[in-house]
Amino acid sequence: MRGTTIVTDPNTPEPRRDVPPVPPTGPSAPGYSTPPAGPPAYGQAESAYGQPATGKTNTLAIVSLVASLVGFATGIGFIAGIICGHISLGQIKKTGEQGRGLAVAGLIIGYIGIVLSIIVVIVVIAGLAALYSTGVTTY
Repeated sequence: MRGTTIVTDPNTPEPRRDVPPVPPTGPSAPGYSTPPAGPPAYGQAESAYGQPATGKTNTLAIVSLVASLVGFATGIGFIAGIICGHISLGQIKKTGEQGRGLAVAGLIIGYIGIVLSIIVVIVVIAGLAALYSTGVTTY
């Protein structure tokens, strides 16, 4: 074919001629691809086996959300939810686990619960003080 020019992508490296090509590993399931080999992307943590740790949800993130929700029934779960939420955010940053949204939700609910609890205590104390200052008696 005279006059035909082959255009290649300048960003792809030329194949090495001294190394034999890697044989295919077999058919993969339809719709699924094998993960690329090599180091993880920038900012992505590795598990102990060298694989990106993305499939596991951080347990403390779940505990943070549940404790904050239970705090509305008990009143003390807010503090546990806030503590677990902050610890889990640190762990998620180091390990690359999932669950950041759960931890943030636990923190937000915990802080809102503490603020509402403080407001309720102030209103109750103010109401009792107003009742006491009026001199209302029951006899």
